[in-house]
Order: sequence, then structure tokens, then C-alpha cells
Amino acid sequence: MHFEGSVEIAAPRDTVWSFVIDPNQVGQCGPGVESIEVIDDTHFKATAKVGIGFISARFIVNMEFAEMTPPDAATIKAHGQAPGSAVDATAQMHLTDGADGGTRMDWSADVNLSGTLASVGARLIEGTANKMIGQTFDCMKAKLEVGAA
Repeated sequence: MHFEGSVEIAAPRDTVWSFVIDPNQVGQCGPGVESIEVIDDTHFKATAKVGIGFISARFIVNMEFAEMTPPDAATIKAHGQAPGSAVDATAQMHLTDGADGGTRMDWSADVNLSGTLASVGARLIEGTANKMIGQTFDCMKAKLEVGAA
């Protein structure tokens, strides 16, 4: 599955960059995220409970910043497992100066889900994923724009 979009954030690019590369900050905005463990500057692990339809699973996800070009772009690779399900994802973001000193974030993600959760159907998975993505960006904007206002 492929997801992409753009978000305007009313905060300077350096501020947005610092937030998005900090797993503890971004982790607070991920729906269902229960814990974040920072392993080193480029590796971290998250535990998240994800529900799609009537199926719920707790994923352990290993993430890595595969590429970073501060304060412009980053690529994150993730592999997660839950009992009977697995997920692999690659996400990219590109930051540019936006209107009135703000920041524009263009992002994309390719996600491959397998196992029990994948069996519920692509339409339900995509709907749930889009809802979770929206919640994540709403949270990030709220946290970043408070300090910038």
C-alpha cells in the first residue's frame, strides 16, 4: 500500500526537523504507541497496539533512519511483528520552507502488511491507516504550533 500527502505546519523548519527526528516526540503522536526505546542515534524500537476492524495486535517495530539530510529530508525503514502478523514500511519526508515562516512537509510511505491483519481486506486497512495518519499529523501540528505561536 502506498500513502502520501503534504502538511503545512506553522513552525520553523529547524523546529519541525528537531521534532520529527526525535523518536520520543514523534512517538507521543502515534496512535496506539505504548512505548519507545531509543537504541542509538538512528535506531529505535516502538511497541504499539493496532486495531483494524475486529482484529487487534501488539506490534514490536524496529525502526531505523536509513537516510538523513538535515534539515531537509529523512527516510525511515521499519519492520514490525505481532503474533500472526508482520509489517514492513519505508517512509520518506521532505521539509521545505512554507508560508509565513512555516514548514511544508511532503511525505510518502510504502507499507506491506502480512498475516492475520492483512486478511481483513485492503479497504478496511487503508481506511484505518488514513485515520491513524491524520491523527498523527494533527498531534504533531498541535505540539509544534503551540511553541511557534
